[in-house]
Amino acid sequence: MHDEQIIERTDSEILGVLSQQPPDPLLALIRAFRSDPRTNKIDVGVGVYRDDQGRTPVFRAVKEAERRLLDEQESKAYLGAEGDIGFFDALKPIIFGRNAYADRLSGLQTVGGTGALRVAAELIARARPDARIWVGNPTWPNHPPILKAAGLEMVGYDHFDVATQRLTISRLFDALSHAAPGDVALLHGCCHNPTGADFDVEQWAEIARLLRDRGVLPLIDFAYQGLGDGLEEDAGGLRIVLDTVGEGLVAYSCDKNFGLYRERVGALYALSSSAAQAKIVQSNLLSLTRANWSMPPDHGAAIVRVILEDAALTADWRAELAEMQDRIVQMRQLLAEADPMLAPLARQRGMFSTLPLSPADVARLCETRGIYMPSSGRINVLGLMPETLAPFVDALASLR
Repeated sequence: MHDEQIIERTDSEILGVLSQQPPDPLLALIRAFRSDPRTNKIDVGVGVYRDDQGRTPVFRAVKEAERRLLDEQESKAYLGAEGDIGFFDALKPIIFGRNAYADRLSGLQTVGGTGALRVAAELIARARPDARIWVGNPTWPNHPPILKAAGLEMVGYDHFDVATQRLTISRLFDALSHAAPGDVALLHGCCHNPTGADFDVEQWAEIARLLRDRGVLPLIDFAYQGLGDGLEEDAGGLRIVLDTVGEGLVAYSCDKNFGLYRERVGALYALSSSAAQAKIVQSNLLSLTRANWSMPPDHGAAIVRVILEDAALTADWRAELAEMQDRIVQMRQLLAEADPMLAPLARQRGMFSTLPLSPADVARLCETRGIYMPSSGRINVLGLMPETLAPFVDALASLR
């Protein structure tokens, strides 16, 4: 009895030092939207693809791949810490092109793009604990917590002016010119989240040269390939950077471009300067993932592999992805034509844009019009349907 009391008191003291953590703003937004009884409410906050009817459909190719797995898969045994190697290899030519860097490219399947980012951050911390990571402001809200959890020092810099809706590329170059050898630059491969403002080919080339000359390692978050200008076009900047610098990390996600949100399908690719170095990197990646999740989940990766190993399924997937891209372009064009304030959205790419709204503006839109978005003013343009576009634009106009 005495021992039980000691154990109970010790556990209480350990857990009792924890402090209440604030809720994730986006998750809180989701809950608030669901509990709002208004029938005319509009959700432009949640970052998932939606069609003209507001649905997030399962790809035809995914359905067929799942049917085949159901009929043909013979085991649910572990595949190993690397995950589905067929999945990992099948994505290489889509991401990196025909080159694919041969034996200089290592990596493995991860638990979504978020898992890839976390392992990349831990790899950097293990290799260079004093490395600073240069992160543009704004960026995906989950980037800072991931980097902080790995113990890395972040250096922020402005690269986008929300008021003018334009890249401030000179500030980016000025910031990175102060980076030290061994530092890391976190870059969005395409369809920047949350601004939609991407670099053009010339800017990518200049960034790549600067990283090479400063000895800075690129970490590229590549979560939206195919939703900007197309699969090949969206990979252009990434390939320029890796070809120029010769080293880099790529965190890849299949959530958006395969519609596998629930499956948490991602991969981390590491490009090393030599095949020998790539083997060392791979051993470290296996060590890190073993301590994180041991073995990754298989079902989503197997779906992607089945699709990419079958020419007909690949063609159908590409067709569906092109339809998604077309809807994004169409919605951006309709918004740009509806109000001069929204005109810049036509030249941006992907699902997200950040509007020049204050937190007070966002709160007012929610209270008076039932429009839900983060306090930053970031919107998912695919949260709008043809019938909700006009009410949304009218609500924005009411703020002026």
